[in-house]
Amino acid sequence: MSEDSPHPGNAHRAARPKDTEDAMRITDAIRENKPFLSLEFFPPKEAAKVDAFFETVERLRPVKPLFASVTCGAGGSDKSGTVEISARLKRECGIEPMPHFTCIGAEEASIEAFLDQLGEHGIENVLALRGDLPAGSAPEDVLGGRFRHASDLVSFIRGKKQGVSVGAACYPNAHPESPTIRDDFAATRFKVEQGAGFLVTQVVFDNRVYFDFVERLREMGVTVPVIPGVLPIQSFSSLRFILSRCNVSLPGSLIDKLEKAEAEGGPEAVREAALNHAIRQARDLLDGGAPGAHLYTLNKADMCLRIAQELGFGQA
Repeated sequence: MSEDSPHPGNAHRAARPKDTEDAMRITDAIRENKPFLSLEFFPPKEAAKVDAFFETVERLRPVKPLFASVTCGAGGSDKSGTVEISARLKRECGIEPMPHFTCIGAEEASIEAFLDQLGEHGIENVLALRGDLPAGSAPEDVLGGRFRHASDLVSFIRGKKQGVSVGAACYPNAHPESPTIRDDFAATRFKVEQGAGFLVTQVVFDNRVYFDFVERLREMGVTVPVIPGVLPIQSFSSLRFILSRCNVSLPGSLIDKLEKAEAEGGPEAVREAALNHAIRQARDLLDGGAPGAHLYTLNKADMCLRIAQELGFGQA
């Protein structure tokens, strides 16, 4: 298959436009819209950047994402921007949001209030996370009481709001705080046992890691959809930042291509080589049976649009 040929069938199988007033459960939509693309955004930290953010969202609307996840503020403590952005995505853009909610600072009352706020906007999807620890803090500093793990959130939300579709994160390269890989697989399975209806992976650069991860989950009896996270690399500096924050592996062939591109053409060549890798990666994931691909946008449109166009999403 050539680099610019669309993924077969995506043009008519991509997510259908939805009435922004109707609630949509992602667990149901995944079954009805495979293969698909989904997106991740983060709320702008400054009010002055909100208009530019929604200009980016508007550019990405032709992708017709099945849903868009919306992250929390730093440390997971600020949920107000998550709710506001999610509500506007649904109401003004016709994009189904999946707000993140973390254990950082979580109490029963705050979780219920958050879910009630979402319900007022017709949002019935949540990604339940432990959350990244604030810099310099230990788990015992910010995690207390009932909600110490994502599975605690999943169980509570499913018990309080059975109509809400709850997803969870998973880590094909294992969470950096897991004592062993076996422990990490057990934690992932436990999230599903507590009610997570689907899983979204941390960013993956090597598809072999994703497919091996899914196969091992299936052998453990975990059958929910596992959506791989794809990140188009913007630059070497952004890649170094990602690697400093995440426990991920890069195929040696990708490193070689990026280094050669930098030597021959500088930053723009690196960006193009990274984009071509992301296109091939997303295509191979879908061809290999992944239910969809979750694009980490970093609130930028260009590279995600190219990936979607090359795969045939959003085309008439």
